[in-house]
Amino acid sequence: MRWKGRRVSDNVEDRRGLTGRQAAVGGGLGAIALAVIVLLLGGDPQEVMQNLQTAPPAGREQAQALSQEDRELGEFVGVILADTEDVWNQIFQQAGERYREPKLVLFSRATESACGYAQSATGPFYCSGDETVYIDLSFFQEMQQRLGARGDFAWAYVIAHEVGHHVQTQLGVMDQYQRKVQGLNQVGANQMLVRLELQADFLAGVWAHHAQRMKNMLEEGDVEEGMNAASAVGDDRIMKQQQGYVVPDAFTHGTSAQRVRWFTKGLKTGDITLGDTFAVPYDQL
Repeated sequence: MRWKGRRVSDNVEDRRGLTGRQAAVGGGLGAIALAVIVLLLGGDPQEVMQNLQTAPPAGREQAQALSQEDRELGEFVGVILADTEDVWNQIFQQAGERYREPKLVLFSRATESACGYAQSATGPFYCSGDETVYIDLSFFQEMQQRLGARGDFAWAYVIAHEVGHHVQTQLGVMDQYQRKVQGLNQVGANQMLVRLELQADFLAGVWAHHAQRMKNMLEEGDVEEGMNAASAVGDDRIMKQQQGYVVPDAFTHGTSAQRVRWFTKGLKTGDITLGDTFAVPYDQL
């Protein structure tokens, strides 16, 4: 993926290496079971809140030095976020609307958010309360080691998916989703969440389509990396890895095939109007 030398977003807050109130608590990502990785690319505040814990007492904050690899990875995230800004600003402008650029917080192990105290175990997530994406970049190692999702475009897909939840917030989809799930049983609520997540996959594909047209960023194998990442985080694949069998009624993000299908649809068409996952019969997603 061609990304070096491009604009880095001004909307990134780097909290990595902080000690004190924003410091890490508990164990590292290496101890996370695959059951937790099902939250990968979640973005739904209700799911996030289930994994939040009370913040530790306030303390003195001290920044610790980052390695060269950490600094480069932070730059990569800033470039991808800038790419999402360029694409969504243009799309919203063409529709006569203004795009509110989200913030993105890089943290190590745990940090505070408007959705509560977030830990690495939550996975990357979007909090609509402060319109911010939160990412512990150690999660990219988890993608490679546990899920076999490798490559920088796979990482870009993660960021674009979370930004997709921000786009849903701005378009009013998040509010509609919250109203739709009220009164539903657990199975019905899960199915509604699958629709929300698949649409975020579609929006990630829309971003990639327009970013390629604007910046010619893709190299050979990048599209395959994105599709592999989408497949790796399918509910059926993760459940099979974790417990050896699949429970469709417990799906919250969609199957591997569904995630690849909607990401690919956005990537090929670039047409935001074709991603209404809430209008499609559930068995045809």
